[in-house]
Amino acid sequence: MSLEIPPFDEYNQRWIANTHPVDWENPTPSGRYNLVVIGGGSAGLVCAVGAAGLGAKVALIEKHLLGGDCLNVGCVPSKTLIRSAKVMGELQKAADFGIEVESAPTANFSKIMERVRSVRSDISAHDSAQRFTDLGIDVFFGSAEFADKNTIRVGDKTLKFKSAVIATGGRSAAIPIPGLKDTGFLTNETVWQLTEKPKRLAVIGAGAIGCELSQSFRRFGSEVALFDIAPRIMIRDDADAAEIVETQLAKEGVDLYLGAKTSKIEQTAAGKTIHFEHNGQTKTVVVDEILLAAGRSPNVEGLNLEGIGVEYDRRGIKIDDNLRTTVRNIFAAGDVAIPQKFTHTADFSARIVLQNALFMGRKKYSALVIPWTTYTDPEVAQVGLTPAEAEKANIAIDTFSSEVGAVDRAKADGEKAGFAKIHVKKGTDQIVGATIVSSHAGEIINEVTLAMTHGIGLGKIANTIHPYPTQAEVIAKAAGAYNRTRLTPTVANLFKRWLAWTR
Repeated sequence: MSLEIPPFDEYNQRWIANTHPVDWENPTPSGRYNLVVIGGGSAGLVCAVGAAGLGAKVALIEKHLLGGDCLNVGCVPSKTLIRSAKVMGELQKAADFGIEVESAPTANFSKIMERVRSVRSDISAHDSAQRFTDLGIDVFFGSAEFADKNTIRVGDKTLKFKSAVIATGGRSAAIPIPGLKDTGFLTNETVWQLTEKPKRLAVIGAGAIGCELSQSFRRFGSEVALFDIAPRIMIRDDADAAEIVETQLAKEGVDLYLGAKTSKIEQTAAGKTIHFEHNGQTKTVVVDEILLAAGRSPNVEGLNLEGIGVEYDRRGIKIDDNLRTTVRNIFAAGDVAIPQKFTHTADFSARIVLQNALFMGRKKYSALVIPWTTYTDPEVAQVGLTPAEAEKANIAIDTFSSEVGAVDRAKADGEKAGFAKIHVKKGTDQIVGATIVSSHAGEIINEVTLAMTHGIGLGKIANTIHPYPTQAEVIAKAAGAYNRTRLTPTVANLFKRWLAWTR
């Protein structure tokens, strides 16, 4: 199979040579495999490498590119692009820090995208077919299809297995907007093929991907219009956090059309014309490119899941808390099955599969404490429950907050908007969730995640020394707010009497 993903420069050539070598010959299966892994993304690779490291006989099947979404079209290219956007953001406010830039900074979009491809090609060596072969894994390229509950076919090869894991991931969801398909659009998979900056860009979907790329392209100089049928951006996130990001996007010049209903899209002489209703009015926006970022769909087609009794729906493969499918010896991990579709949860879901598939373990997905970050500027990081989720679950909470602008390091960094909110079960210091908004939120949230994972209460965080001056002090201040609630009037009066008696 020959893959030529544009632009087919030296970086893309090296990337593809690592992740789907053109001259690859599938090995000849011999005997029964302890584990067959379908899908070479984050979950599949962790399963394959982990099982092989334990001495299992493992086969790995990938029909496209090893590395999955994260390497190829997700985390790696997007965060590389966002880094360039971060630099542009710093340059655009340089005067606030006493730095004089003689002329307005401009983004060389071609060079930015070249750097994206360069970084991806460098990292791709870690996910190369040769590396996994060297680890003792039989790597097969092609489409997998279950022949029965213990057999998989890949081309003309037949693989027998004791256990299997489906880790085929997902893709950008299709939206039934009249004219969208005919007009043409980009997704998170194809946007990385751009070499010229679109002068006018519409982004449909104001979730994490939509917000991240809207801000980045706006900073590069594109006119950006962000659409969503929801009344606000990042609808699944903490409302206060989303409001800060929404305000920042508007401040930077992103046109926000929230609560908008798109009726049709058509190609006109002026460009791709989007017809929609917004605030009770019929409007149009004309753009050069449309980026679709409105949800994900599971990759379940062609596997013959119906034929062997593996159940699934539009959200993905049905699994129990041990990540078993409706067929006992077949598991599922990563975006094709789990609700939290992040690389790090794919990784940990794979670890659960390893223990349960190979060693008859009973590890549960529900036991995981899962943080996530939206990499806008400022970042939004969350773990556990939001107040709305706690209310829905009938969990009474107390919330302790600290404003980023009150932290000395943030003042020195010129940051004013942002906060840390830590939620505890009412009347205790047991942490049930947290949200952080700051330029370093994705790093800061780890302290709270560690505490939740190991049952460390907010009181112990309050009694932990935090370096000064750091932005992580926003956590210490929120924890300090909890500690002050322990000084009740009765306790304060006892202290006062004790001090008076000991004078």
